[in-house]
Amino acid sequence: MADSAARQATLKRWGPFAVVSALFIGIATWAAGEVAADAARADLARQADAAAALHAAVLRSELEKHRSLPFVLAADPDVGQALRSRDPAALAALNRKLEDLSGQTRAAVIYILDARGLTLAASNWRLPTSFVGSNYAFRPYHAESLRQGSAEHFALGTVSGRPGLFLARRVGPAEAPLGVVVVKVEFDALEGEWRGSGEPAFVTDPHGIVLVTSVPGWRFRTLAAIPEAERAPLRASLQYGKESLTPLPVQPDPKHPRERLGIAPESEAPQRFLAASTPAASPGWTLHVLTAADRPLRSAVTAARALTLLLTAAIVGLAALVLRRRQRAAAQAAAEVAARAELEARVASRTVELSGANERLTREMEERRRAETHLQRVQDDLIQANKLATLGQIAAGVAHEINQPVAAIRAYADNAGVFLDRGEAGSARENLGIIGGLTERIGLITDELRAFSRKSAGQTGPTPVEDAIAGSLLLVGARLRQQGIVLERTGETGGVRVQADRMRLEQVLVNLLQNAAEALADRPEPRITVGVEQKRGTVRITVSDNGPGLAPEASEGLFTPFVTTKAKGLGLGLVISRDIVAEFGGELSGGTQPAGGARFTISLKRA
Repeated sequence: MADSAARQATLKRWGPFAVVSALFIGIATWAAGEVAADAARADLARQADAAAALHAAVLRSELEKHRSLPFVLAADPDVGQALRSRDPAALAALNRKLEDLSGQTRAAVIYILDARGLTLAASNWRLPTSFVGSNYAFRPYHAESLRQGSAEHFALGTVSGRPGLFLARRVGPAEAPLGVVVVKVEFDALEGEWRGSGEPAFVTDPHGIVLVTSVPGWRFRTLAAIPEAERAPLRASLQYGKESLTPLPVQPDPKHPRERLGIAPESEAPQRFLAASTPAASPGWTLHVLTAADRPLRSAVTAARALTLLLTAAIVGLAALVLRRRQRAAAQAAAEVAARAELEARVASRTVELSGANERLTREMEERRRAETHLQRVQDDLIQANKLATLGQIAAGVAHEINQPVAAIRAYADNAGVFLDRGEAGSARENLGIIGGLTERIGLITDELRAFSRKSAGQTGPTPVEDAIAGSLLLVGARLRQQGIVLERTGETGGVRVQADRMRLEQVLVNLLQNAAEALADRPEPRITVGVEQKRGTVRITVSDNGPGLAPEASEGLFTPFVTTKAKGLGLGLVISRDIVAEFGGELSGGTQPAGGARFTISLKRA
């Protein structure tokens, strides 16, 4: 009877406390999980946005590199002459030229159409799938480029069956066009790089149809279902082959607009992704990146709830201990022993949970390390893409620099032939010597281009400052001369070496010289000064101009990614240049000179 009464008294004292404690722990644990899930979503969203921006920049760089090719070929005298004369020898030479150019630029196919759409020359002329003799007047890019001067069109190849982007440009004036230059770009290498990142990435056109994707099975599928009335003319156009244009297996989650639910590649179980999208390089294209969200969300919620459970349990235990001590003041010694035993048991239980949380934290740190390694690789690819984009910008000037000695070689060769016919061997030999000097000049230019385009290993060492400056001036010299820019050199560079990588230092100098030349467009008496100054163990290389200088708003965001004052700029040139110099252990700074004009300074350790 006494035991029953004691139990009822204990239940009466501790029942409400237990209910309140359970509610407190449950609500706190649930709220902590929700807050952690929101924070994890925000972090994943930032990661996905950054990945999408990087993918878009790499795609934009790849397309810009290839877009310059039809522009240059359309102005090539050999192409125009072959279209006018249709001489078999000229067309055969053009076939070989296009074949070499395709191998060097990694373009899938380069071919020349006449005004009626007939293929006269192609880089694949040796292959069974040669385009020579085929008529492509039915392709939209043929008529559009004849009408507007240029066109871009993504479609399946009628011969190869491989998808690609066709870049076309008209040869000759609009009133009397000679033909069209077409470059087909395939994205196998880019898709392979995206596939290696482990995150599904794809590009859609204005219809929401997937064109470029890291998941081969998703090509020509759609973001959402397309009505049959719209889908039938799309299939009839043969732009997408015979594909059914069905929706992707990953669709939006109604509860969370940025999340997608569906079957991931190489998986049979439904998964959750966080989606990011950004406009791509081609008009109407959108790049999408899906970041796996199940594991990060689950880990964040589990860790937050475990920690909250520990804290709330400790609070409840402390409150119970205080209450118990007040209720059992007469039996303090016994209560302390019981409380100590209970506390030790709880600590042991919580220690097990903390060990599990620590193991999960260790795994997350390892995953972060791998993500940082991948980010470094992407940054290296972005530096190389910037270098190739720079080559595309200076291609016209370098072509002019090469065409001058080529024309001179032709003239001296003709003269040598005349001298030989007259029996004047000495004069002929003198002309041949001049031709040899001109070929050495062309070799110097092409060697510098080939070295500049290679992907640097990123290893620093003693680098002659004069070699880097001379190499950059060789690449942009033609443009400076075309703009009438006076180049001044100050400071002594003989024997001066710095800790750097020559090709990357040269890339930084080319970017700075290009920016200075653009700032001096339409300026009276344009001038660029390249100076070298030594102070203690530091070498400073300066590039300054007498242009308008930097606007205050441009100075504030000078090294901020995607911030630019250029109409067609990406805002990445100075950011990449600063990162390259930082890898050398140096510093890149810029500003406006007191007398006017911009001034950029590269500070490096002397070797």
